[in-house]
Amino acid sequence: MSDIGSGVNEIRVRIGGEHRVLYVAKFEKFIYVLHAFEKKTPKADIDLGRLRYRDVLRIEEGTR
Repeated sequence: MSDIGSGVNEIRVRIGGEHRVLYVAKFEKFIYVLHAFEKKTPKADIDLGRLRYRDVLRIEEGTR
C-alpha cells in the first residue's frame, strides 16, 4: 500500500464480502492499525488510511 505510505500493509479477508485492514508495523514499539473496512467505497477508506498514517508519523517523530 505504498500509495498510502512507506511500510503500510493490508490484510484482505474474503468472507461474506471483501474486508481489509490497513496497518503499519515498521516502528519499534507498536503496530498501528490505520483502518479496517468492508470494501465498498475504497477511495474514501484509502484517504482515511492515508490521513491516519500521517498522524502515526507525527506521533512517532514525537517519541524520538
